[in-house]
Amino acid sequence: MNAITVVIGSICILAIAYRLYGTFMAVKVLKLNNDTPTPAHEFNDGKDYVPTNKWVTFGHHFAAIAAAGPLVGPILAAQFGYLPSLLWLLIGAVIGGAVHDAVVLFASMRRKGKSLSEVAKEEMGPVAGFCTGLAMLFIIVITMAGLSMVVLNALQNNPWGTFAVGITIPIAMGVGLFYKKTGNLKLASTIGFILIMLGVFSGPWIQQSAFGEWLTFDTKTLAIMLPIYAFFAATLPVWLLLAPRDYLSSFMKIGVFIALIMGVFIINPPIHMPAFSQFIHGGGPTMTGPVWPFISITIACGAISGFHAFIGSGTTPKMLDKWTDIKPVAFGAMLVECLVGIMALIAATALQPADYFAINSTPEVFKTLGMDVVHLPQLSHEIGMDLAGRTGGAVTLAVGMTYIFTKIQWFSHLAPYFYQFVIMFEAVFILTAIDSGTRVARYLLQDFLGEFYKPLKKVDWQPGAIFTSALACLMWGYLLFSGDIGSVWALFGVSNQLMASIGLIIGATVILKIADKKSYMLTCLIPLAYLYVTVNYAGYWMVKNVYLNQAAPGYNILNGILSIIMLVLGLIIMITALKNWYHIQKGPALPIDAAARKA
Repeated sequence: MNAITVVIGSICILAIAYRLYGTFMAVKVLKLNNDTPTPAHEFNDGKDYVPTNKWVTFGHHFAAIAAAGPLVGPILAAQFGYLPSLLWLLIGAVIGGAVHDAVVLFASMRRKGKSLSEVAKEEMGPVAGFCTGLAMLFIIVITMAGLSMVVLNALQNNPWGTFAVGITIPIAMGVGLFYKKTGNLKLASTIGFILIMLGVFSGPWIQQSAFGEWLTFDTKTLAIMLPIYAFFAATLPVWLLLAPRDYLSSFMKIGVFIALIMGVFIINPPIHMPAFSQFIHGGGPTMTGPVWPFISITIACGAISGFHAFIGSGTTPKMLDKWTDIKPVAFGAMLVECLVGIMALIAATALQPADYFAINSTPEVFKTLGMDVVHLPQLSHEIGMDLAGRTGGAVTLAVGMTYIFTKIQWFSHLAPYFYQFVIMFEAVFILTAIDSGTRVARYLLQDFLGEFYKPLKKVDWQPGAIFTSALACLMWGYLLFSGDIGSVWALFGVSNQLMASIGLIIGATVILKIADKKSYMLTCLIPLAYLYVTVNYAGYWMVKNVYLNQAAPGYNILNGILSIIMLVLGLIIMITALKNWYHIQKGPALPIDAAARKA
């Protein structure tokens, strides 16, 4: 199998899905039209609710949802072989992820851009709302701290990466101010993109200068700086920092993967990983579980991810200029992210299997596999660092992309530059999710704590915004600084997909209420049925075989208790939804309320 076959086939499938299934969801199921104003127009406050150009919103939304998941997940899952990962990415994204993102965004917008917990309360009752809010708050805190740890590892003692990432902040603010004053998006985008590229490629000179010494930070210092940055990203007006930074970062994200696609077309590297590896039944070095259910737990954001529900019911519904923008912004961005995941999979599987496993397992474990590395010593020499035993997926992506790019004769001597650029690129990728995620955590806290102090529910009340932003940053910043997040990070895979199940449950409820045909509810029920069974079995497997198994290396009673709590919350929400669906089906057709008419 050659990479070019996979790329062409995947692009065709995703394009057809967007044109046909995306249009069906927009026109028939959600009945999108622009007769009434969106929440961004209705509640325009110049800070959180801001009508925004479709492509700027797409850039923000894509940059926010496309964090580490589509990069790291497919790489770790490559241990099962290339075919299970490829199938799950394509099927999961089209049938599940794109539908999930569109219905969650729609559900939030028809409820004035409120968070998913508030939507659940209004659509299914207070019990579902409370359980959804508790689950969302739990997941977002773990997600922010966990993603930040990946950034720490990328920027630790790395002035090149720190400068390239940091320079995007003042550039984004300048672009935001320029665009607001002139309204010229093309010129603002061009200037911003050129400045970011200059910042990235000036990294080697910065690294060797006195300025580079000032930008050399250890993990503890970075662990303080990141929450401080996130605090300002969550409190400043969305048009000033968050939206332009994510919009500009999306150029780099999409640009890098377009370059990778071009590299694949030029080189057409063979996929060395077999379709199915010897680890499909379990016992692999990156994860011990079998291909099912763990293929769907490991690959989240590239196929379907509950984290997208935070963005789809957080910042994005407060920015959409038109209702019909839901199709390109939500459905379209998910399919583009799927392609990112496929390219990451190709970068990993283009390596020799022995080289892949040498990077993604400890030296002790790799010795037990009985494999001999092929190109890894040469790659380590060209890049200038020992690559063996660097687990976690990020290094594998950088090595795989460097391996493909340096096969082009003009770039054969630029291996260290490509490697460092991809490491920095991954950091930028993840940071855009951190700033948006922190703002979403702020909204969640305002909704949650607003039950006890009503003014906190007003997103435009500045003291409340400052307080909840600081509290959100303090919560995940403490976990980041102390490092305690490492003990619960394994929960993220299960809890994230459980959140996606909750999003589909709420989406199915909304569709049942508004759709012309009740059968349209199947657009959510089909992926929900698979995902709910998968996530519960995965949670049960982890509790039984790892968390509460004293003989397992990952034995952790706290993780087991937290997993059980999360699964119970999901069960309560599912039972509540089933009762709700029964009453809606049994009773007469519900009148469309004022909020639903906007859809």
